[in-house]
Amino acid sequence: MNINNTQWNKIRYTLYAPFYNIIKNITRKARKRSIELLKIKPKEKVLLVGVGTGLDFEFLPKEAEITAIDLTPAMVIKAKQKAAQLELPVNIQVMNAETLSFDTEYFDVVILHLILAVIPNPVTCAKEVHRVIKTNGRAVIFDKFLPDGTTPPIFRKFINIIINALFTDINRQLGPILKKSNLKKIHHEPSIFSGLFSITIATK
Repeated sequence: MNINNTQWNKIRYTLYAPFYNIIKNITRKARKRSIELLKIKPKEKVLLVGVGTGLDFEFLPKEAEITAIDLTPAMVIKAKQKAAQLELPVNIQVMNAETLSFDTEYFDVVILHLILAVIPNPVTCAKEVHRVIKTNGRAVIFDKFLPDGTTPPIFRKFINIIINALFTDINRQLGPILKKSNLKKIHHEPSIFSGLFSITIATK
């Protein structure tokens, strides 16, 4: 049975919420770079998928129209506190990223930081991103992926059973996710941990 499911994610991230900001210093530079690549313009509609505790908020322009979602109510509470602290206007909601309740082609920008390697069904999530993003809109993906076309060794497959249950899937490949969701990669660059993580910009 695959323990990586929506209910388990809600439980584990409720438990992680009080300590989630520990990763702030580790990912700060990459988050900043990722959002800078988007070149967000005033009044553009921005969606943060899996906002967590709001670690991306400090890099977002206050002139944008920002919406943020997370599956876990405990994370949403933390994110609202962070937005208030920064005086950043954000519409923050509890929502499943696999079933976005937004109109088609509503957002100019979608931010997916450390989501596609965590969510149970990344293709479903990516398809929803493709649906809600405008034609020529931009989606940025910051995460860790196995290089496309490679097969993880047996020991990595075994370790991933434990890591996936607790944190994230280390054996997912971004290329197939983008292809199945009809998102087109237009930029890709290595990021933290010597390129184990990467930043990708995609569009329709």
